[in-house]
Amino acid sequence: MTRSLLQFKRNGVRGVAALDAQGQAWLVEDAPSTLALAAEALATGTPLAELVTERCRERLDLAEVTLLVPIDHPDPAHLLVSGTGLTHLGSAEGRDKMHKAAAAGENLTDSMRMFLMGLDGGKPAPGEAGVAPEWFYKGDGAILVGPDQPLTMPHFAGDGGEEPEIAGVYLIDPQGRPARIGFVLGNEFSDHVSERVNYLWLAGSKLRQAAIGPELLLGELPADVHGVSRIRRGDAVLWEKPFLSGEANMSHTVANLEHHHFKNEAFRRPGDLHVHFFGTATLSFSDGVETREGDLFEIMADAFALPLRNPLARAPAEPPVQVRAL
Repeated sequence: MTRSLLQFKRNGVRGVAALDAQGQAWLVEDAPSTLALAAEALATGTPLAELVTERCRERLDLAEVTLLVPIDHPDPAHLLVSGTGLTHLGSAEGRDKMHKAAAAGENLTDSMRMFLMGLDGGKPAPGEAGVAPEWFYKGDGAILVGPDQPLTMPHFAGDGGEEPEIAGVYLIDPQGRPARIGFVLGNEFSDHVSERVNYLWLAGSKLRQAAIGPELLLGELPADVHGVSRIRRGDAVLWEKPFLSGEANMSHTVANLEHHHFKNEAFRRPGDLHVHFFGTATLSFSDGVETREGDLFEIMADAFALPLRNPLARAPAEPPVQVRAL
């Protein structure tokens, strides 16, 4: 049975592959893209994993292909990339300190208040809406990069910092209802230096590339996901730390995060794709790491068979943008 989907290119031709429970890759026949398969599953009412499994007859050697992002849209403007923050529990010590500060009546930052709101109301009963999380926009489908492709920070960025996360992938059906295709491993990639200057710069710090893949995991996300985030500099490991995800390690349910994204009618346009990041509690920036061009980000998690790796690059400097009047 199909566990996850990959998109690849071989000899200049795109294709889709499926990974089974043993990690073996299979060529999916009659599949120009993951989006085409998802649209077909939606139209026929056939579970996507079942639809794909029926078309897997030939094994595929992943060493002979170039892996791409596992989901994309022929018109990038119809793929929205967004995310949520302050959704993961972090360390028990950190939570305890926040609770003690709240109990003592100390002044809390807006970030801490929102975190505590999530702890109190981020996991409502099924069918009910809980408290809203922090939300941000990253860009359209043009910002997504696949495995082994550079994550390029803008020339004006303060830094390029990794954020190891899991994201949900969604297709809006003809009636304007979101359908979840699956989950991807991601590097949400942010400018933490700029954000630190003033929290109101958070929105701008998110407007940059993000990496996802190589796999699109079908079915439900495990409740307890264990991963490792690592930065390599040359032949050495500069920084490494485990990270946790899944609802057992979150202050919100996935359903609550989905509701507060798709409650906005503008995000329910038929035919659109969405990649929505769920957040993280693990950052090298929090440990004082300063990334450099050429560093290699490496993210892996036990819910996924393959890691996500991306080198860090910086875009060349540009002069200030000049706007002319018509």
